Amino acid sequence: MAKRNLLFACVVAALFASSLGRVNAQTWVLAWSDEFDGPAGTAPDQSKWGYDVGGNGWGNNELEYYTSQTDNAFLDGNGNLVIKAVKENYTGSDGVTRSYTSARLLTKGKFTQKYGRFEARIKLPFGQGIWPAFWMLGADIDSSGWPTCGEVDIMENVGREPSVNHASMHGPGYSGGSPLTATYSLPTGQKFSDDFHVFALEWAPGVARFYVDGNLYETRTPADVAGSKWVFDHPFFVLLDVAVGGSFPGNPDSTTVWPQMMLVDYVRVSTDSTAPSNRPTITGVTTQGKNLVVGGDNFDSGSVLLVDMDMQRTLHDDQNPTAVVIGKKTLKRLTPGTPVMLQVENSDGTVSDGFPFTR
Repeated sequence: MAKRNLLFACVVAALFASSLGRVNAQTWVLAWSDEFDGPAGTAPDQSKWGYDVGGNGWGNNELEYYTSQTDNAFLDGNGNLVIKAVKENYTGSDGVTRSYTSARLLTKGKFTQKYGRFEARIKLPFGQGIWPAFWMLGADIDSSGWPTCGEVDIMENVGREPSVNHASMHGPGYSGGSPLTATYSLPTGQKFSDDFHVFALEWAPGVARFYVDGNLYETRTPADVAGSKWVFDHPFFVLLDVAVGGSFPGNPDSTTVWPQMMLVDYVRVSTDSTAPSNRPTITGVTTQGKNLVVGGDNFDSGSVLLVDMDMQRTLHDDQNPTAVVIGKKTLKRLTPGTPVMLQVENSDGTVSDGFPFTR
């Protein structure tokens, strides 16, 4: 009898755990994605991705020149984005010459989100000096600077360690060579360059959890930054890149094979449907002299207007404080015929979807 009762209890527990797993899986609702479908050789969707361009070392003594060319970032026609690092002499429009080219894509000014599940299915490049990454930066980087804006590295690989993924969080007092970090290693003999793997962050107020192929291997909370500031309670944007050389991976050598390519099957960002939402929404824009009058829903008394992620001097309509914000003299600063992206950010850091506007 005791054994039968124990078996029954185990079965019930297993079914309950399985049910919980299914419920949790269903809480994620897709908010933004790119599946990278399109003809071979074409550029990634410009409504979703911009480019960092230059060869200034990017603060890490990197050796590549990031371009916006389809030689370095393109769709392969099979549903993948390819970021290709090439060994070649290249001189940019800024006069900087480098011996390698590559690409760095980002959603800055196009998509940001606070909290949720951020995931990408990626097949990594490999080799000494190769440094691929799938990561995030705080959307306030232009005003707050790094590392106060916060940085989250979901996938970061050193090419000489083809089986190891690094996940890190950078903020004031825990950045550069001393972030909050952990690693995940594939079973012996397997390499991230052999096949696609899913790298994910699940991020909620006061906690960040990191996964590879569904395996949880790192959890971080504000308790981990004792004496410093937790800077992960505002919107972030997404980046994908393949760097060459630098202080973290070291430089390429005679063993490095060229070119190297990172293939990205998809990037998906979801929200937790069970979490309370007070996200603002823009429904329309009008002009009033030199001002922009932005109407919408769910604004709060501290909401501000953003133009291409730059904060504007913002006034509120006394008659409709939760439905109208006014960009003081914002229209004057916009170039006629040039499209911009408008957003409203509430005082709790939630940001609306982008609303395109052209003066």
